[in-house]
Amino acid sequence: MSSSTPPPRTTREKALGHWGLDGVSLGISVGGSSNNSEWKRAREWVVRADRAGLHSVWMPEMHFAPGGNTSPLLCLASLAACTQKIRLATTSLLIPIHNPLRVAEEIASLDQFSRGRAIIGLGRGFRAPLFSAFGINPSTKRERFDAGLDLILSAWQGEEVSLEGTVFETAESPAAIKIASPYQRPHPPLAVAAFGQKGLAQAARRGLPYLASPIETFDQICENLARHREAIGETPCSGRWITPLMRTVFVSKDPSVCARVMDGLAREGRGGPASAKLPAAVARAVTAPARKRVVVGGPEEVTERLTQYKKNCGMNLLVVRPQLPGANESEGRTSFEHLVEDVMPALN
Repeated sequence: MSSSTPPPRTTREKALGHWGLDGVSLGISVGGSSNNSEWKRAREWVVRADRAGLHSVWMPEMHFAPGGNTSPLLCLASLAACTQKIRLATTSLLIPIHNPLRVAEEIASLDQFSRGRAIIGLGRGFRAPLFSAFGINPSTKRERFDAGLDLILSAWQGEEVSLEGTVFETAESPAAIKIASPYQRPHPPLAVAAFGQKGLAQAARRGLPYLASPIETFDQICENLARHREAIGETPCSGRWITPLMRTVFVSKDPSVCARVMDGLAREGRGGPASAKLPAAVARAVTAPARKRVVVGGPEEVTERLTQYKKNCGMNLLVVRPQLPGANESEGRTSFEHLVEDVMPALN
């Protein structure tokens, strides 16, 4: 090999390159919009993030509840048209409730016309009304997740795929068909949103990264990452090297503003659904004090706390939401500027 020939990239370098990660990258999360003015504000934040060179924008899928998004792929397609480089990601596309062939096709379309900017976080869902509304037995959600993801991956490989013989089969299931491939090869980066041990095990079996929820505490994330990595073992895969963490972060040099935001976040946590109706891991997260899952303070304090996530968790992608209760638009923009200009450089 000549001195001018670059050495072959390792599996780790390929995984990081596929995700577009270098050091600790920064993304934003925007939730659902119930009206045009809320969507306009969310779009403005995404354009601002794109201009600032942020890594990604993330959107959840949630039905029959405030703050969610019923069609994240549709919304990301709209954002693709008004941005240039920022990656377009779902936090938890709910595979069990969808026709997997349609999902495969829609993701491929988003990835094609954004020229390879799609990242897909996958989820199963856990609220009973969700499964009831779609006529699905919640006890089958993990089986449907695995079967759906198998079909999606096969379709992206150019294979003829059919719902026949799967849990998605219906009387009208089409014969085997081929669908268009995504822009990225072999497919867009994937991650799995998980709370409990069964979800973590599903992610590990696939060799996929575990996407930590913003409501999980620091201790829960450390525990879950340890379980996830132990299950992966020494298998070379993106799940060993990609660590995306969603966190609620606010930066201000004014202690009174920080106190107001912390109070707003505490009220937000108390306003959630009763913990008795939630899975144990979720209930443990939402009943913990807000300070155990949010990072609020001046630039130095926030940098110090996020450094612990990098040191103890291996965080290389931080995803924050820019609009928080207790902070006005001006304070939110100032927090964003501190995060981009003061905190992130100190983490890298």
